Amino acid sequence: MLAEGFWDNQDLAQQTTKEISAIKRMIQKWTEVRDLHEEALTMVELLAEVSDQGLEGELEALLPRLQRVVDELELASLLNGEYDANNAILTIHPGAGGTESQDWASMLLRMYTRWAESQDYTVEVLDYQPGEEAGLKDATLLIKGTNAYGYLKSEKGVHRLVRISPFDSSGRRHTSFSSVEVLPEIEDDLTVEINSDDLRIDTYRASGAGGQHVNKTDSAIRITHQPTGIVVQCQSERSQHANREAALKILRARLLERQMEEQRAKMDSLKGQQADIAWGSQIRSYVFCPYTLVKDHRSNVEVGNVDGVMDGELDPFIEGFLKLKQ
Repeated sequence: MLAEGFWDNQDLAQQTTKEISAIKRMIQKWTEVRDLHEEALTMVELLAEVSDQGLEGELEALLPRLQRVVDELELASLLNGEYDANNAILTIHPGAGGTESQDWASMLLRMYTRWAESQDYTVEVLDYQPGEEAGLKDATLLIKGTNAYGYLKSEKGVHRLVRISPFDSSGRRHTSFSSVEVLPEIEDDLTVEINSDDLRIDTYRASGAGGQHVNKTDSAIRITHQPTGIVVQCQSERSQHANREAALKILRARLLERQMEEQRAKMDSLKGQQADIAWGSQIRSYVFCPYTLVKDHRSNVEVGNVDGVMDGELDPFIEGFLKLKQ
């Protein structure tokens, strides 16, 4: 990075520094495992020679730390997809059901935000359409961090909620659905061509939660890719230019996903198999009443601590999905 001319190409320089940071973090993890392992072995050898309750306590405290880091490395080793290391673009759409499903969508938004924070990832809100009474109509997040897409791709699909609705004066149990879409953020990709003549770009005034105006100019951008009908929008930035660039990133990611799905469908057709339909498939249920349970219907991983899951404790489900794919 200190080489002359390194920063002349800003995009290449930023990509390089990102890769260097990822490698440094991985080296730190392996170094931590080595150091903890050596420390544990030393304690075991000492305890074989002399009984020491204090040392036994230190060993008992150290082993869970060692196990945690080993688990993190094992989970990272399952990420071998082409775009797994990329940032993730995550979009939440509430299903039918009005306020109830829109509130469920906002609960999922909080869950993913808390998970990202626990991973030391950064979260940018690219688009947010508030619900009329509560919750949200649509939200798109850019979650930045090494392997963000590799982990979050496990969340794509329909999420089902069962609870006593706070919006039902009779206190009845309701079932709500929201869908989650996860795409890798990609820079200019030679496999994804976007012809500017195929785009219809509309501007509108950005608004925040509750309908407050973020600014008084038409800075929000909506882009329609006319050949495919894909529509993306962004209103998080102050300028039209910045929102346009962010919207194009989302569009590029969705076009890439479309290409990949077409390739998978073609391969499945050659094999004589019918491809799974991801959209509309119920991947996970979150039950708050009459009992508490979160169950992933693909890996069969179950967690009874619903509050913990809603606070972002998603690693058991992510690990279960990745191991299932392996």
